[in-house]
Amino acid sequence: MTVIEHPIIFTLFGLPVRDTVVFTWITMTVIIAIVLLLKLLKPNLLEMILEMIIGIVDDAMDVDDLHPYIPLLGSLMVFVLVANLISIVPVMKSPTADINTTIGLALVIVLSVHIYGILKKGFWTYLKEFASPIVLFPIELIGQVSRTLSLAMRLFGNVLSGDLVVAIVFSIIPSILPIAMIAISMISGALQAYVITTLAALFISSAVEINEEDQRVKAEKAARKKLKKLRKELANGES
Repeated sequence: MTVIEHPIIFTLFGLPVRDTVVFTWITMTVIIAIVLLLKLLKPNLLEMILEMIIGIVDDAMDVDDLHPYIPLLGSLMVFVLVANLISIVPVMKSPTADINTTIGLALVIVLSVHIYGILKKGFWTYLKEFASPIVLFPIELIGQVSRTLSLAMRLFGNVLSGDLVVAIVFSIIPSILPIAMIAISMISGALQAYVITTLAALFISSAVEINEEDQRVKAEKAARKKLKKLRKELANGES
């Protein structure tokens, strides 16, 4: 069935370019075109969309400053949403119906979690928390792999199943019923974009969360150092 086949369209620098890549480029072009048009014609609508995305991320993340994470999570949500819905256009297929695309997105999310955690806490502090206790380090690595596969398979399975159902219904009953199935597929695609963005936000939030006990210990150490320095200065002044 054409929904699950990904033929080679052409070669670029000797490398095969499959239809998924072409549809991904089209999806990116559509997103850029929509944003530019909204910026010129309906800037208020564009601002409302941004505020909606920020609200979704804010609900999922327990952090003081959302700004470092909005570019990634906002781009993820918009791309997945458009990629899921683009299959309603004749001859188009969802890039997210290809396991390679969803694995790529999952890897971006998982790697971003660790990058944000390192930037927030520092390399050694984050590594110490990641590998503490050390006996659980192999289990944590397995957890990271399973998290990647879970994200990839969740999105891939839901999008592919929706496209398959619509294609089958169209081939059997080419009338009003497929329109209803397309509507259901659109709702499912929007829901999947929401779910994967929320999961990514939760993962990042857990990585950048500062342990309250560590904060208290650091604050006490800083206070003791400051007090010791003050006493030393007073002693030097008296002498």
